Amino acid sequence: MGKIEQQTFTLGDTISQEQLDFFDKNGFIVFKNFLSKDITDHFKDEMKRVQKELLGGGTEKINGVPLKFGVDENGDKIVQRFCFLSQYSNSLHELVQSPQIHSLLRFLQPYEGRIAEDEKDGLVLNNYLRVPGSKFTHMGWHTDSPRDLFMGQRIMPMLNVGIHLDDCPFENGGLRVLPGTHKQSFFKLMFGKKYYVDKDADPREVGFNINAGDLTVHDGRIWHRVEQSPFTGIKSQRRVMYLPIVTGKYKPKTKESKTPFYHRFTTKAHH
Repeated sequence: MGKIEQQTFTLGDTISQEQLDFFDKNGFIVFKNFLSKDITDHFKDEMKRVQKELLGGGTEKINGVPLKFGVDENGDKIVQRFCFLSQYSNSLHELVQSPQIHSLLRFLQPYEGRIAEDEKDGLVLNNYLRVPGSKFTHMGWHTDSPRDLFMGQRIMPMLNVGIHLDDCPFENGGLRVLPGTHKQSFFKLMFGKKYYVDKDADPREVGFNINAGDLTVHDGRIWHRVEQSPFTGIKSQRRVMYLPIVTGKYKPKTKESKTPFYHRFTTKAHH
């Protein structure tokens, strides 16, 4: 049984020294009540609106990145992993460019960070749902760093910002991290675990009691996974938006972009 991380913070317009110190030591941080219930509900509605648009148009890739599909509790086709979502929604675009999100850049100092709205996979929304026929219920251990190597560049510091749209108590699965592993050696970063294949709990791992509207930040170099919900059907649903904050050379994606090599691995791994 993993441990639950109890220390949480509130996100204001600036990041405090205490928050910087906590993140530097652990490689992750949790901010409670970032979004109100009304705004969280609005973003869930936006997700459904965009899903209808994408399914209706037969869209399979956005800017070269494949969407992942599954079925809901009624057997209807759904999108289980969106990408570049804020390019389909004005209110999500405003969210990712908000002062509070920009304040998170401080976690990357002394590097110059930027909101990657049109880089990597943009604003991703993972819709985890455990029903018969669903292929996207959990995710094995990984870091976010090797994709830099696949793209032919050295590993650069980055943040992954999680904006949680559903309650997810620790017992219901969800994000698990290995604190402090953002400072591991390159060898451990690449070979500490088998990427996406290893799914077992680790005695050092920490999980969270997440409420809808909470925001999490983790360093891209930290080992993390997503634990499968013990429930099935609508009770298992977890919708989380992830926004990358990156450093290094600006590499925007467009509709001419080719499918990144690493997506071949993750497609197999999520089954």
